[in-house]
Amino acid sequence: MAEMYYDDDADLSIIQGKKVAVVGYGSQGHAHAMNLRDSGVEVVIALKDGSKSAAKAEEAGFTVMNVSDAAEWSDLIMILAPDQHQRNIYTESIKQHMKPGKTLAFAHGFNIRFGYIEAPEGVDVILVAPKAPGHTVRREFVAGRGIPDIIAVEVDATGTAWETAKSYAKAIGGTRAGVIKTTFTEETETDLFGEQAVLCGGVSQLVQYGFETLTEAGYQPEIAYFEVLHELKLIVDLMFEGGIAKQRWSVSDTAEYGDYVSGPRVVDPRVKENMQAVLADVQSGAFAKRFIEDQENGGAEFLELRAKGEQHPIETTGRDLRKLFAWSQTDEDYVDGSAAR
Repeated sequence: MAEMYYDDDADLSIIQGKKVAVVGYGSQGHAHAMNLRDSGVEVVIALKDGSKSAAKAEEAGFTVMNVSDAAEWSDLIMILAPDQHQRNIYTESIKQHMKPGKTLAFAHGFNIRFGYIEAPEGVDVILVAPKAPGHTVRREFVAGRGIPDIIAVEVDATGTAWETAKSYAKAIGGTRAGVIKTTFTEETETDLFGEQAVLCGGVSQLVQYGFETLTEAGYQPEIAYFEVLHELKLIVDLMFEGGIAKQRWSVSDTAEYGDYVSGPRVVDPRVKENMQAVLADVQSGAFAKRFIEDQENGGAEFLELRAKGEQHPIETTGRDLRKLFAWSQTDEDYVDGSAAR
Protein backbone atom coordinates (compact mmCIF):
# COMPACT_ATOMS: atom_id res chain seq x y z
CA MET A 1 0.00 0.00 0.00
CA ALA A 2 1.34 3.45 -0.91
CA GLU A 3 2.58 5.65 1.95
CA MET A 4 0.24 8.64 2.40
CA TYR A 5 0.57 11.95 4.23
CA TYR A 6 -2.11 14.35 5.45
CA ASP A 7 -2.23 17.71 7.24
CA ASP A 8 -1.19 16.30 10.60
CA ASP A 9 1.90 14.70 9.03
CA ALA A 10 3.34 17.99 7.76
CA ASP A 11 4.76 21.00 9.58
CA LEU A 12 3.77 24.18 7.74
CA SER A 13 6.30 26.26 9.69
CA ILE A 14 9.18 24.62 7.80
CA ILE A 15 8.26 26.17 4.44
CA GLN A 16 7.08 29.35 6.20
CA GLY A 17 10.66 29.73 7.40
CA LYS A 18 12.09 29.61 3.87
CA LYS A 19 12.25 32.16 1.08
CA VAL A 20 10.71 30.55 -2.00
CA ALA A 21 11.25 31.47 -5.64
CA VAL A 22 8.80 30.07 -8.21
CA VAL A 23 10.27 29.90 -11.71
CA GLY A 24 7.49 30.56 -14.20
CA TYR A 25 4.05 32.10 -13.87
CA GLY A 26 1.97 29.84 -16.07
CA SER A 27 -0.74 27.40 -15.03
CA GLN A 28 1.22 25.69 -12.25
CA GLY A 29 3.39 28.68 -11.39
CA HIS A 30 0.57 31.03 -10.51
CA ALA A 31 -1.21 28.35 -8.47
CA HIS A 32 1.85 27.35 -6.44
CA ALA A 33 2.77 30.98 -5.79
CA MET A 34 -0.71 32.09 -4.72
CA ASN A 35 -1.30 29.07 -2.51
CA LEU A 36 2.11 29.44 -0.88
CA ARG A 37 1.51 33.13 -0.22
CA ASP A 38 -1.90 32.41 1.28
CA SER A 39 -0.20 29.87 3.56
CA GLY A 40 2.14 32.53 4.95
CA VAL A 41 5.19 31.80 2.80
CA GLU A 42 7.45 34.55 1.42
CA VAL A 43 7.35 34.09 -2.37
CA VAL A 44 8.86 35.81 -5.39
CA ILE A 45 8.30 35.01 -9.06
CA ALA A 46 11.41 34.26 -11.09
CA LEU A 47 11.16 35.14 -14.78
CA LYS A 48 13.48 35.86 -17.67
CA ASP A 49 14.03 39.56 -18.30
CA GLY A 50 11.32 40.81 -20.63
CA SER A 51 8.90 37.98 -19.85
CA LYS A 52 5.29 38.69 -20.83
CA SER A 53 4.20 37.07 -17.55
CA ALA A 54 5.89 39.73 -15.40
CA ALA A 55 3.01 42.21 -15.62
CA LYS A 56 0.49 39.51 -14.71
CA ALA A 57 2.53 38.44 -11.67
CA GLU A 58 3.04 42.03 -10.52
CA GLU A 59 -0.68 42.73 -10.96
CA ALA A 60 -1.32 39.82 -8.59
CA GLY A 61 0.91 41.51 -6.02
CA PHE A 62 4.08 39.46 -6.42
CA THR A 63 7.64 40.71 -6.53
CA VAL A 64 9.23 39.66 -9.82
CA MET A 65 12.97 38.99 -10.09
CA ASN A 66 15.09 37.67 -12.90
CA VAL A 67 15.93 34.02 -12.39
CA SER A 68 19.53 34.55 -11.31
CA ASP A 69 18.64 37.10 -8.63
CA ALA A 70 15.77 34.95 -7.40
CA ALA A 71 18.02 31.88 -7.16
CA GLU A 72 20.55 33.88 -5.14
CA TRP A 73 17.82 35.26 -2.83
CA SER A 74 15.86 32.07 -2.21
CA ASP A 75 16.27 29.11 0.09
CA LEU A 76 14.06 26.93 -2.13
CA ILE A 77 13.63 27.37 -5.85
CA MET A 78 10.70 25.58 -7.52
CA ILE A 79 11.27 25.16 -11.26
CA LEU A 80 7.95 25.19 -13.10
CA ALA A 81 9.17 26.10 -16.58
CA PRO A 82 8.46 23.63 -19.44
CA ASP A 83 10.63 20.50 -19.37
CA GLN A 84 12.57 21.41 -22.51
CA HIS A 85 13.64 24.80 -21.12
CA GLN A 86 14.59 23.77 -17.60
CA ARG A 87 18.14 22.63 -18.35
CA ASN A 88 19.18 25.91 -19.98
CA ILE A 89 17.47 28.01 -17.31
CA TYR A 90 19.21 25.98 -14.61
CA THR A 91 22.65 26.09 -16.24
CA GLU A 92 22.53 29.79 -17.09
CA SER A 93 20.81 31.29 -14.06
CA ILE A 94 20.39 28.87 -11.14
CA LYS A 95 23.28 26.43 -10.78
CA GLN A 96 25.85 28.97 -9.58
CA HIS A 97 23.55 30.07 -6.76
CA MET A 98 22.73 26.61 -5.40
CA LYS A 99 24.75 26.64 -2.17
CA PRO A 100 24.77 23.82 0.39
CA GLY A 101 21.58 23.78 2.45
CA LYS A 102 19.37 25.12 -0.33
CA THR A 103 16.55 23.15 -1.96
CA LEU A 104 15.99 22.56 -5.67
CA ALA A 105 12.36 21.63 -6.31
CA PHE A 106 10.38 20.32 -9.27
CA ALA A 107 6.80 19.36 -10.09
CA HIS A 108 7.94 16.77 -12.64
CA GLY A 109 11.09 14.66 -12.48
CA PHE A 110 11.99 14.68 -16.19
CA ASN A 111 15.25 16.63 -16.03
CA ILE A 112 16.54 14.90 -12.91
CA ARG A 113 15.55 11.39 -14.04
CA PHE A 114 17.25 11.70 -17.42
CA GLY A 115 20.31 13.55 -16.18
CA TYR A 116 19.75 16.91 -17.84
CA ILE A 117 20.08 18.65 -14.47
CA GLU A 118 22.46 17.64 -11.67
CA ALA A 119 22.39 19.55 -8.40
CA PRO A 120 25.64 20.52 -6.67
CA GLU A 121 26.74 18.67 -3.55
CA GLY A 122 24.91 19.67 -0.39
CA VAL A 123 21.68 20.71 -2.13
CA ASP A 124 18.37 18.94 -1.44
CA VAL A 125 16.42 17.87 -4.52
CA ILE A 126 12.69 17.35 -4.03
CA LEU A 127 9.53 16.88 -6.06
CA VAL A 128 6.03 18.11 -5.22
CA ALA A 129 3.55 17.41 -8.01
CA PRO A 130 -0.15 18.26 -7.76
CA LYS A 131 -2.14 15.89 -9.96
CA ALA A 132 -4.26 18.52 -11.69
CA PRO A 133 -3.88 21.62 -13.87
CA GLY A 134 -2.86 24.74 -12.01
CA HIS A 135 -6.21 26.51 -12.21
CA THR A 136 -7.78 23.50 -10.46
CA VAL A 137 -5.04 23.49 -7.81
CA ARG A 138 -5.82 27.12 -7.09
CA ARG A 139 -9.61 26.79 -7.21
CA GLU A 140 -9.67 23.84 -4.81
CA PHE A 141 -7.31 25.59 -2.39
CA VAL A 142 -9.49 28.71 -2.30
CA ALA A 143 -12.53 26.50 -1.68
CA GLY A 144 -10.83 25.02 1.39
CA ARG A 145 -10.08 21.72 -0.29
CA GLY A 146 -6.97 20.40 -2.03
CA ILE A 147 -5.62 18.38 -4.92
CA PRO A 148 -3.74 15.13 -4.23
CA ASP A 149 0.02 15.57 -4.62
CA ILE A 150 2.85 13.14 -5.07
CA ILE A 151 6.19 13.90 -3.46
CA ALA A 152 9.69 12.52 -3.80
CA VAL A 153 13.24 13.18 -2.66
CA GLU A 154 16.15 12.51 -5.00
CA VAL A 155 18.86 14.00 -2.77
CA ASP A 156 18.50 14.43 0.99
CA ALA A 157 21.69 16.35 1.65
CA THR A 158 20.41 18.10 4.78
CA GLY A 159 18.57 15.14 6.28
CA THR A 160 15.37 17.21 6.30
CA ALA A 161 14.34 17.08 2.62
CA TRP A 162 11.30 14.88 3.23
CA GLU A 163 9.98 17.26 5.87
CA THR A 164 10.49 20.17 3.48
CA ALA A 165 8.62 18.36 0.71
CA LYS A 166 5.69 17.57 3.01
CA SER A 167 5.60 21.14 4.28
CA TYR A 168 5.58 22.55 0.74
CA ALA A 169 2.78 20.14 -0.20
CA LYS A 170 0.78 21.31 2.81
CA ALA A 171 1.27 24.95 1.83
CA ILE A 172 -0.25 24.40 -1.63
CA GLY A 173 -3.13 22.34 -0.26
CA GLY A 174 -1.98 18.83 -1.11
CA THR A 175 -2.13 17.36 2.38
CA ARG A 176 -5.79 18.36 2.63
CA ALA A 177 -6.55 15.70 0.04
CA GLY A 178 -3.64 13.31 0.59
CA VAL A 179 -0.03 13.11 -0.55
CA ILE A 180 1.55 9.93 -1.93
CA LYS A 181 5.22 9.12 -1.44
CA THR A 182 7.05 8.16 -4.64
CA THR A 183 10.46 8.51 -6.31
CA PHE A 184 11.67 10.75 -9.12
CA THR A 185 12.05 7.68 -11.34
CA GLU A 186 8.57 6.32 -10.63
CA GLU A 187 6.88 9.71 -11.05
CA THR A 188 8.66 10.50 -14.30
CA GLU A 189 8.27 7.13 -15.97
CA THR A 190 4.63 6.59 -15.01
CA ASP A 191 3.72 10.17 -15.90
CA LEU A 192 5.25 9.97 -19.38
CA PHE A 193 3.77 6.53 -20.00
CA GLY A 194 0.30 7.58 -18.83
CA GLU A 195 0.33 10.64 -21.08
CA GLN A 196 1.52 8.79 -24.14
CA ALA A 197 -0.28 5.46 -23.89
CA VAL A 198 -3.61 6.44 -22.31
CA LEU A 199 -4.43 10.02 -21.32
CA CYS A 200 -3.24 11.94 -24.37
CA GLY A 201 -1.89 9.69 -27.10
CA GLY A 202 -4.13 6.70 -26.49
CA VAL A 203 -7.38 8.60 -26.04
CA SER A 204 -6.72 11.03 -28.90
CA GLN A 205 -5.93 8.25 -31.36
CA LEU A 206 -8.93 6.18 -30.23
CA VAL A 207 -11.27 9.15 -30.70
CA GLN A 208 -9.88 9.95 -34.14
CA TYR A 209 -10.19 6.35 -35.32
CA GLY A 210 -13.75 6.17 -34.00
CA PHE A 211 -14.68 9.35 -35.84
CA GLU A 212 -13.08 8.12 -39.05
CA THR A 213 -14.83 4.76 -38.82
CA LEU A 214 -18.29 6.34 -38.47
CA THR A 215 -17.88 9.07 -41.09
CA GLU A 216 -16.32 6.69 -43.62
CA ALA A 217 -19.38 4.48 -43.12
CA GLY A 218 -21.60 7.42 -44.14
CA TYR A 219 -22.78 8.77 -40.79
CA GLN A 220 -23.01 12.53 -40.19
CA PRO A 221 -19.77 13.95 -38.77
CA GLU A 222 -21.74 15.94 -36.17
CA ILE A 223 -23.35 12.76 -34.84
CA ALA A 224 -20.00 10.97 -34.91
CA TYR A 225 -18.46 13.84 -32.94
CA PHE A 226 -21.09 13.54 -30.22
CA GLU A 227 -20.76 9.77 -29.94
CA VAL A 228 -16.97 9.44 -29.81
CA LEU A 229 -15.76 12.77 -28.35
CA HIS A 230 -18.45 14.87 -26.66
CA GLU A 231 -19.82 12.05 -24.51
CA LEU A 232 -16.34 10.96 -23.48
CA LYS A 233 -16.40 13.52 -20.67
CA LEU A 234 -19.48 11.86 -19.16
CA ILE A 235 -17.72 8.51 -19.04
CA VAL A 236 -14.45 9.91 -17.69
CA ASP A 237 -16.29 11.82 -14.96
CA LEU A 238 -17.97 8.61 -13.81
CA MET A 239 -14.62 6.79 -13.77
CA PHE A 240 -13.09 9.66 -11.81
CA GLU A 241 -15.85 9.46 -9.21
CA GLY A 242 -15.93 5.70 -8.70
CA GLY A 243 -13.63 3.83 -11.03
CA ILE A 244 -14.54 1.71 -14.03
CA ALA A 245 -17.11 -0.10 -11.87
CA LYS A 246 -19.16 3.08 -11.32
CA GLN A 247 -19.04 3.87 -15.02
CA ARG A 248 -20.38 0.42 -15.85
CA TRP A 249 -23.03 0.67 -13.13
CA SER A 250 -24.20 4.06 -14.42
CA VAL A 251 -24.58 3.32 -18.13
CA SER A 252 -27.30 1.23 -19.74
CA ASP A 253 -27.14 -2.57 -19.75
CA THR A 254 -26.66 -2.38 -23.51
CA ALA A 255 -23.64 -0.12 -23.13
CA GLU A 256 -22.20 -2.25 -20.33
CA TYR A 257 -22.59 -5.45 -22.34
CA GLY A 258 -20.96 -3.78 -25.33
CA ASP A 259 -18.11 -2.71 -23.05
CA TYR A 260 -17.40 -6.33 -22.16
CA VAL A 261 -17.74 -7.94 -25.58
CA SER A 262 -16.41 -5.21 -27.89
CA GLY A 263 -13.82 -3.39 -25.81
CA PRO A 264 -11.31 -6.25 -26.00
CA ARG A 265 -11.84 -6.46 -29.78
CA VAL A 266 -10.76 -2.85 -30.23
CA VAL A 267 -8.09 -2.68 -27.52
CA ASP A 268 -6.69 -6.17 -27.90
CA PRO A 269 -3.50 -7.76 -26.49
CA ARG A 270 -1.46 -6.17 -29.29
CA VAL A 271 -2.25 -2.78 -27.79
CA LYS A 272 -0.74 -3.88 -24.48
CA GLU A 273 2.37 -5.07 -26.33
CA ASN A 274 2.63 -1.66 -27.98
CA MET A 275 2.20 -0.02 -24.57
CA GLN A 276 5.06 -2.12 -23.23
CA ALA A 277 7.22 -0.84 -26.09
CA VAL A 278 6.26 2.75 -25.24
CA LEU A 279 7.17 2.13 -21.60
CA ALA A 280 10.52 0.67 -22.66
CA ASP A 281 11.30 3.84 -24.63
CA VAL A 282 10.43 5.95 -21.60
CA GLN A 283 12.54 3.84 -19.24
CA SER A 284 15.57 3.78 -21.54
CA GLY A 285 15.51 7.52 -22.09
CA ALA A 286 14.88 7.10 -25.83
CA PHE A 287 11.73 9.22 -25.73
CA ALA A 288 13.41 11.95 -23.65
CA LYS A 289 16.36 12.03 -26.07
CA ARG A 290 14.06 12.28 -29.09
CA PHE A 291 12.00 15.05 -27.49
CA ILE A 292 14.94 17.16 -26.32
CA GLU A 293 16.84 16.78 -29.61
CA ASP A 294 13.75 17.86 -31.53
CA GLN A 295 13.26 20.86 -29.23
CA GLU A 296 16.88 21.86 -29.78
CA ASN A 297 16.14 21.66 -33.51
CA GLY A 298 13.38 24.24 -33.13
CA GLY A 299 10.70 21.61 -32.49
CA ALA A 300 10.49 20.73 -36.20
CA GLU A 301 8.91 17.31 -35.70
CA PHE A 302 6.73 18.58 -32.85
CA LEU A 303 5.31 21.43 -34.93
CA GLU A 304 4.78 19.18 -37.94
CA LEU A 305 2.84 16.66 -35.87
CA ARG A 306 0.80 19.42 -34.22
CA ALA A 307 -0.16 20.89 -37.60
CA LYS A 308 -1.12 17.45 -38.89
CA GLY A 309 -3.34 16.82 -35.87
CA GLU A 310 -5.07 20.19 -36.24
CA GLN A 311 -6.03 19.27 -39.81
CA HIS A 312 -8.00 16.17 -38.78
CA PRO A 313 -11.68 16.45 -39.85
CA ILE A 314 -12.88 16.01 -36.26
CA GLU A 315 -11.35 19.38 -35.42
CA THR A 316 -13.30 21.23 -38.12
CA THR A 317 -16.51 19.47 -37.11
CA GLY A 318 -15.90 20.26 -33.46
CA ARG A 319 -15.18 23.95 -34.01
CA ASP A 320 -18.34 24.41 -36.05
CA LEU A 321 -20.50 22.38 -33.69
CA ARG A 322 -19.29 23.99 -30.45
CA LYS A 323 -20.31 27.42 -31.76
CA LEU A 324 -23.90 26.19 -31.60
CA PHE A 325 -23.72 24.98 -28.01
CA ALA A 326 -25.26 27.06 -25.25
CA TRP A 327 -22.28 27.37 -22.97
CA SER A 328 -19.60 29.99 -22.53
CA GLN A 329 -16.40 28.02 -23.19
CA THR A 330 -14.77 29.13 -26.42
CA ASP A 331 -12.01 27.63 -28.50
CA GLU A 332 -10.05 30.85 -28.03
CA ASP A 333 -9.55 29.85 -24.38
CA TYR A 334 -7.56 26.83 -25.44
CA VAL A 335 -6.00 27.41 -28.87
CA ASP A 336 -2.54 28.20 -27.49
CA GLY A 337 -2.56 25.05 -25.37
CA SER A 338 -2.15 27.05 -22.16
CA ALA A 339 -5.29 25.65 -20.55
CA ALA A 340 -3.67 22.23 -20.39
CA ARG A 341 -0.52 23.44 -18.68
